Amino acid sequence: MSELIKVKQQGEARCEGLSYQDLLNDETIEVPAYLRENTNPFMGDDDLDVARWVDRDFHEQEKKKLWPKVWQMTCREEDIPEIGDHHVYEIVDQSIIVTRTGENEIKAFINSCLHRGRILRDCDGHAEEFVCPFHGATWSIKGEFKAIPCKWDFSHLDQKDMSLPQVKVGIWGGFIFINFDENCVPLEDYLSPLPEHFARFPLHDYYKGAHVERVVQCNWKVGAEAFMESFHTLETHSEILTFTGDANSQYDTFGDHVSRSVTPMGVASPHRPDVTAEETMRDILVLSGRMATDSAEGHEVPKGVTARTYVAETNREMFGDIIGQPLDDATQSELEDAILYMLFPNTQVWIGYHGNIVYRFLPNGDDHSSCIFETMILMRYPKGTKRPEPAMKNTLRPDQAFSEAPEIGALGPVFDQDDSNMAAVQKGMIASRKGAVSLASYQESRIRHLHQTIDKYLKA
Repeated sequence: MSELIKVKQQGEARCEGLSYQDLLNDETIEVPAYLRENTNPFMGDDDLDVARWVDRDFHEQEKKKLWPKVWQMTCREEDIPEIGDHHVYEIVDQSIIVTRTGENEIKAFINSCLHRGRILRDCDGHAEEFVCPFHGATWSIKGEFKAIPCKWDFSHLDQKDMSLPQVKVGIWGGFIFINFDENCVPLEDYLSPLPEHFARFPLHDYYKGAHVERVVQCNWKVGAEAFMESFHTLETHSEILTFTGDANSQYDTFGDHVSRSVTPMGVASPHRPDVTAEETMRDILVLSGRMATDSAEGHEVPKGVTARTYVAETNREMFGDIIGQPLDDATQSELEDAILYMLFPNTQVWIGYHGNIVYRFLPNGDDHSSCIFETMILMRYPKGTKRPEPAMKNTLRPDQAFSEAPEIGALGPVFDQDDSNMAAVQKGMIASRKGAVSLASYQESRIRHLHQTIDKYLKA
């Protein structure tokens, strides 16, 4: 048995290295309650059938029972700032027009003409009204039916409600969500405890500094799962072990729809006890992609100061300068750790004071064996100044590497490493003779939580 593991009861094994809670004990600033939460009930160790990822029938079940019932993020408010601006959101075989209909009003309409069914909008843009490109049937941006050419031939429609059907809309953190289910739980209940945990990070005041997407050759769950554990760091991202406490990570679940991983940064992996503080500091600044600077030049860890403390204080000063206000109450953890939340089913958001990464994995249309991997980086800006324009989406070709997207910096090569696993996992699952996946009890517990929640929807 590995020397890193203490023998405990089934489902309770933890790395012998310093835990995340141990690191919080060293904080000199009062630790917010949300960071002290540590909840991970044992969810079993049964294998999962590869059919969940590779079979068309499972995809069809999700299409009928999952996507029509869940709250799902569509875009940011800043993507549609003006009345008439709209975003076309597509999930599997459904299409929605998310439209700003007033200064403080956003509606979402089924993207289908009520005459012959053609989609009304093919892409994002601006419109004073929605005119079907096929025959010219017209609706206001509020979904009210206005006209159709040759009205004399449609007198039978006078008694019909020709308003565009709507779906529910909710907003949190500057993100616009939709839900097809008229009887769904309110968004604020579905999100809990995200609003409470993000209280120190007003994402609605952030702006989109980068937005990159690319098709990946794997099921959407394979993609999402690649970012739900730090276990893979040892083999896939070995270059970051000098500053990443991979096996020290904490994994939490909150109800059905939210889970969290917290991976300590600024400390070496328990697998690398030989690392010096200087190596930790140098590599985290250059390779992490989330620090205030991407250069180690001019930085030296003072005698008697840990690399973790030095990096946190560097971020405190630089992030504070960026946003134009001191960050005196920010913990070291909030300034440098990888605190990543999953909102079921497919959106992941990092906590942080600058450079919050967002992941989303969407089915690639009706293809169950590929998905769209989308990442945004949310940035802060000085309070009282004009919000910068949001970044345009950079859609990479399937043959392009993420490292070809300069706007995501050091994250690009890391995503390329993850990408190399995603397609290979999908291919390997199809070839599997075992026909099942065996998950780690703790480090991969968030993946099990994801599938247990999926099952609740499929069995409802």
